[in-house]
Amino acid sequence: MKIKALSLLLAFTSIHAFADEGMWMLTDLKEQNAAAMRELGLEIPIEAVYSAEGISLKDAVVHFGGGCTGEIISSEGLLLTNHHCGYGAIQKHSSVEHDYLTDGFWAMNRDEELPCEGLTVTFIDQILDITPYVQEQLAKDEDPDGVNYLSPSYLEKVADRFAEENNIEKTDATRLELKPFYGGNRYYMFVKKVYNDIRMVGAPPSSIGKFGADTDNWMWPRHTGDFSLFRIYADKEGNPAPYSEENVPLKVKKHLKINANGIQQGDFAFVMGFPGRNWRYMISDEVEERMQTTNFMRHHVRGNRQEVLMEQMLNDPAVRIHYASKYASSANYWKNAIGMNEGLIRLKVLDTKRIQQEQLLAKGRAENNNTYQEAFNQIRSIVASRRQPMYHQQAINEALVTALDFMKIPSLKDLELALALKDKEKIETAKTKLKEEGEKYFSNVPYPEVEKLVGKRMLETYMEYIPQDQRITIFDVINTRFKGDSDAFIDACFKYSIFGNKENFDKFIQKPTLNKIEKDWMVLFKYSIVDGLAQTALQMQEANTNYNSAHKVWVKGMMDMKQENGLPIYPDANSTLRLTYGQVLPYAPADGVRYNHYTTLKGAMEKEDPSNWEFVVPDKLKQLYNDKDYGRYAMENGEMPVCFIINTDNTGGNSGSPVFNSKGELIGTGFDRNYEGLTGDIAFRPSSQRAACVDIRYTLFIIDKFAGASHLIEEMDIVE
Repeated sequence: MKIKALSLLLAFTSIHAFADEGMWMLTDLKEQNAAAMRELGLEIPIEAVYSAEGISLKDAVVHFGGGCTGEIISSEGLLLTNHHCGYGAIQKHSSVEHDYLTDGFWAMNRDEELPCEGLTVTFIDQILDITPYVQEQLAKDEDPDGVNYLSPSYLEKVADRFAEENNIEKTDATRLELKPFYGGNRYYMFVKKVYNDIRMVGAPPSSIGKFGADTDNWMWPRHTGDFSLFRIYADKEGNPAPYSEENVPLKVKKHLKINANGIQQGDFAFVMGFPGRNWRYMISDEVEERMQTTNFMRHHVRGNRQEVLMEQMLNDPAVRIHYASKYASSANYWKNAIGMNEGLIRLKVLDTKRIQQEQLLAKGRAENNNTYQEAFNQIRSIVASRRQPMYHQQAINEALVTALDFMKIPSLKDLELALALKDKEKIETAKTKLKEEGEKYFSNVPYPEVEKLVGKRMLETYMEYIPQDQRITIFDVINTRFKGDSDAFIDACFKYSIFGNKENFDKFIQKPTLNKIEKDWMVLFKYSIVDGLAQTALQMQEANTNYNSAHKVWVKGMMDMKQENGLPIYPDANSTLRLTYGQVLPYAPADGVRYNHYTTLKGAMEKEDPSNWEFVVPDKLKQLYNDKDYGRYAMENGEMPVCFIINTDNTGGNSGSPVFNSKGELIGTGFDRNYEGLTGDIAFRPSSQRAACVDIRYTLFIIDKFAGASHLIEEMDIVE
């Protein structure tokens, strides 16, 4: 009895010690988290954070572009997110003549705000836990394969049915998303409103917004002003509408107050955002699999590609602008993979996982319940049998799909069919369509010499990790026709293929033939890649039989074990709106090493290196620093704050998330994690995991004093 009592005491104590762990569902806050948040310092009612019935902070937090978070900071739809979240839009608007990546961009009036084609902003109108309803539907609907409980297409039908039965209004801009949580043990439905007239308002130069670049990425201390500004436009009734000069800035129902008083060590803070993916319910075998497949390939393949790209980007400004966003996207999770693997080993996460899983297995044995053991054995067996195809699929994806832009050639299927039928009308229709797609392709791949270099390096890398007898079928051609010379094969693709250059394409369009298509090197290469992905997917599909059902049982066991010990529960991240909370705290990653909880502009000046593009400081920023011309944004000691860290539970997708103080006021924007905390996607360590945030005072300082865009400051609601 004493041992059990001690165990329960430790469990309840850990609620307070680890209250900052968890990506919490907003619908569960009142029941699960409100008390702990108040104990840490929350000063506003939990209903002010999230309310199912009224307006709350939730209504000012948006999904930006589908992969980041943003927050509304004025009544007229002004939106704040990260520079790296807006990077693709900034890059698309940039040219050698108007290099907004290098020089920055500031719209000094509404007419100068630039439309961003394809960019969307999504509001979450409602979050509904409809688990009982979904379970009722599953019980009475036919489900012969036993997979409907995770099927997106099936759940979409259930969502529509629920909306109709409950009079949930749907418009052209409404999106319903019903997702499984906890491995299919719970279901939440999100009612969304999507806006697609989004305009770029402001972005600092990359020497501020991307200061430190790859070297500082995932590191602390940081000195980057990683922010950008956009505005949401709507029709005159406030409804989402395609871009039109007649559209007006959206009159939002909620925008955030900004607190410019700064932060102190120990301050309570919370974050809302759309974390992408994490895997807290993995067993140890799955962690090893992640390390040896996904992380391994990201590390080695992306590193090789980036080496080629960077050399070319530094040699030509036009090449730099074109590949900037692609390079940044690649480099981000290249370094993440390296840091995660290092951290998993350093922190002995596999040992921790083994202890956790043994606790659940022991619980099952004590209760004479063998379902946990059966699920565990099933998952282990599946992981072992899918390891090789997963390794190969990751190699194909990283080296031949993600890395090779020239493999995005248009499909020739319609033209092939028309030529085979000898149908002149269909041939002309297919040719017209192909001409349009060809124009888009060549505009998106304007540097064939760079593509050649990347292609050669990627084939070499693929061959390094995949044995000859396992490689995709194009290597039969490379080995026979090119005597194993993959470089010669890439050269032949660009010299002779339909999509090798514009001249070849134009010549082919004039007189297309089936023979030319069937023998085209690029076409054969693409078909081979698609076939390789299909083959590895089929092998994994066979291996993964029963994985989902076993995982569901395992997750349910973990949930029950936590709840029995009085611990709150949270599901793995899946790009849905979550809240995480903690404090502004320093950390000590190693013996004799301690990092402060904030940085200042002095640190950027100390890092300055005019010969290194990653650490260039703009002249105007240096002048402001030398003059100590910080306006009202300086700290009490006269220094200019730049970034700070909090011990909240963040991951990819939280980029751009608002960071709130105890009163629910905006104090910063989350943009990164620290290197020592990269294991957090699998196992959270509050002692070492930190989220890096741009101090809102630095954001305001750059907008006001550096850019001179004081009109933007004037439309914000700033508390001092």
